[in-house]
Amino acid sequence: MEFSTKLLHGNEAKSYPNGATLPPISQVSAFAYESSEALEKVFQNRAPGFAYSRIGNPTVDAFERRICELEGGVGAVACSSGMAAVTLSLLNILQAGDEVIAGSGLFGGTIDLFGDLESFGIKTRFVRHMTVQEVKPLINERTRVIFGEVIGNPALDVMDIRAVAELAHANGIPLIVDATTATPYLLHPFKYGADIVVHSSSKYINGGGNSISGIIVDGGRFKWDAARYPGMKNYSSYGPFAYTAKLRNGIWRNMGACLAPTNAFLNVVGLETLGLRMERICQNARALAEEIARLARRWDERRDLSVNYPTLQESPYHTLAEKQFGGKGGGILTVRIGSKEKAYQVMDSLKYAKKATNIGDVRTLVIHPASTIYVHASEEQKAAAGVYDDLIRVSVGIEDTKDLVEDFTNTISAVV
Repeated sequence: MEFSTKLLHGNEAKSYPNGATLPPISQVSAFAYESSEALEKVFQNRAPGFAYSRIGNPTVDAFERRICELEGGVGAVACSSGMAAVTLSLLNILQAGDEVIAGSGLFGGTIDLFGDLESFGIKTRFVRHMTVQEVKPLINERTRVIFGEVIGNPALDVMDIRAVAELAHANGIPLIVDATTATPYLLHPFKYGADIVVHSSSKYINGGGNSISGIIVDGGRFKWDAARYPGMKNYSSYGPFAYTAKLRNGIWRNMGACLAPTNAFLNVVGLETLGLRMERICQNARALAEEIARLARRWDERRDLSVNYPTLQESPYHTLAEKQFGGKGGGILTVRIGSKEKAYQVMDSLKYAKKATNIGDVRTLVIHPASTIYVHASEEQKAAAGVYDDLIRVSVGIEDTKDLVEDFTNTISAVV
């Protein structure tokens, strides 16, 4: 099946009771059993079933299965937010003394998280670009994870997943990727060698801006060395399911970062139109980026204007994006406009863009990252993440292309 057909007719979309086309919402805290022995078996994982919604819920399970099938993983665990998913994907295998290698062009909340992990004895070494050339010199005997975003937010740097995965595996290290901005529509990271995939499903997967959630998907192919990852020792008997089994029975369960059933239901509803939405979003983003680029080329160098989008000829990631994403560049572009004041003026003058911090909505959203999502970052961290005082991040929606292009180009021309 092709992408959108699989969203609607995959195996997991046909497994709901009573012929329902969507999973029922099990908005309950606990599940009752006829006997104490039956409940005991469920709690001890000796029988299928649900006991308490913090550790398992039918609606959440349906969402997990849909994403797992879509990504081609062996198991998926949904979380209360994208940041919870990132955090737990790491803490499932890390302990004090371990090190992470990560790209510096990460979402601001993820950068803040790595700072928090230092208090627990987990150190992060950042590279400006997630490339073999920059990552390789930082690998040492304490490195336990390589982590990066498939498309950086908002730096829009593109990871060569296959190359980085080969380097990681040659050193016995798993590659965890945040694929939120790429979505399963652009690529499936497991096919390129990634080991764990994380999504903030609040974004494109949900699509309607109505639910906060995250999900961790396990590819099931990494061979966990119990000497390097001692926490995995007791789960070796699970084979390819070891990572998911440890996550579900350990830190995810104990931290309580469970997803609400209603949010899981809304994610399933949104997921079914992911292909249609991403097709339109990518089309709009590319057209808008190209028109702003043309505008910038027509002006002389005294007028400060530049645009960043992975498939533009000017982007250093153009060739990689064309190859890895099949010519699509995702739904985010950034514009530099000359000053913070001009950035604010453009944002406040746009007719169709909402000023909001989310991405992946059906509506076009704009934000000034330096004063919002990177407010806790140092100037050095901002520069490394591609965040500047005159930069606007645009999360492109599904509006008519002509309206978006006219709105942005007319507004930018009037301000700059």
